[in-house]
Amino acid sequence: MKLKSTLAGLALCAGFGTQAAAQDNWTMTTTWPTSLELIEIDKHFVDLANKLTGEDLTIEFFEGGSLVPAGEVFGAVESNTVQAGADWPGYWAGRNSAFSPLATTASLFNAVDYVNWIEQWGGKELYNEIYGKFGMVYLPYGVTNNESGFRTNEQIVTLEDLKGKRLRLSGLEQGRLLEKLGGSQVSMAGGEIYQSLERGVIDGAEFSTPNVDFSGGFQQVTKYWATPGWHQSASIFGVMINKGAWDALPDETREALEIAAQANLVWSLSFTEKRATEAYQQFLDAGIEINRYDDETLATVQEMANETIEETACENPDSAKVYLSQLEYLNDYAKWRDASAPFNLGRTPNGPDIEKIRACAE
Repeated sequence: MKLKSTLAGLALCAGFGTQAAAQDNWTMTTTWPTSLELIEIDKHFVDLANKLTGEDLTIEFFEGGSLVPAGEVFGAVESNTVQAGADWPGYWAGRNSAFSPLATTASLFNAVDYVNWIEQWGGKELYNEIYGKFGMVYLPYGVTNNESGFRTNEQIVTLEDLKGKRLRLSGLEQGRLLEKLGGSQVSMAGGEIYQSLERGVIDGAEFSTPNVDFSGGFQQVTKYWATPGWHQSASIFGVMINKGAWDALPDETREALEIAAQANLVWSLSFTEKRATEAYQQFLDAGIEINRYDDETLATVQEMANETIEETACENPDSAKVYLSQLEYLNDYAKWRDASAPFNLGRTPNGPDIEKIRACAE
């Protein structure tokens, strides 16, 4: 009897040991400091993920810059220094230009287009194909609609007003498009924009949606706001995960993370649109003058954006493959979207030449 009791105790201990071994702890950081509201999308995902994975996985989250500089988050995940890193894919376009359309588009996708494409038209697989080249798995979990636009101390009403301006702007295609319009792109992290505007180092800046811009304090150092943000008609955010860390998880834990990302993607759209609406009024209350480009100007920008996309996509088959998938989605969805007007979800843009990009993708 004593022997049986001892064996039962050993078996119980072994069971606990197996359970403990199955538990995992991840370190996750982000490219955003706590001062910028984009970090709320990351925090919400981590909260969901920790709830859904239960005791199998605990993610410990650190704000941007607390572990590694924002620009080094990609390398930290790639090397498994941290298991997960929140990002905006466009920051890594220097490594592969395909990261650019995975992050945003110039006058092309809106937020609903990104959600549709990711979830039902093959977008999710392309994120993992491109990030997979660097030993990562990617979960898109945040989306915002078009960005605010440029914030300046000199009015921008027409495209002529962009000439000669040194403007903080993110994005590969975005920078090239600005140069065609006579401006020059200045790259800098979000946390550096306020002081650069305050000191006159740059003539103006874009960063994100109205709520994020307000959290950055840009209303304190600029007078004018030129909208809409044609340079980024929507943006995607997500988490890079080291593939070794991902593969070590049980199937059900990986599934829980995917569910958390999917839920966060939809939540982020309603959250940021509500906050953007509130911040729009806050900018008005702060005395900011808002100027909207007219439709003729936006049509000109669309033509120039199409040209820039075609040129950039054809420099890299990976980029062309992503853009081709996005344009195939737009063409396919246009049948129902246009038929359901005016109750449809956004516009069908008169976008780039799909056959030209198809040839570059092959």
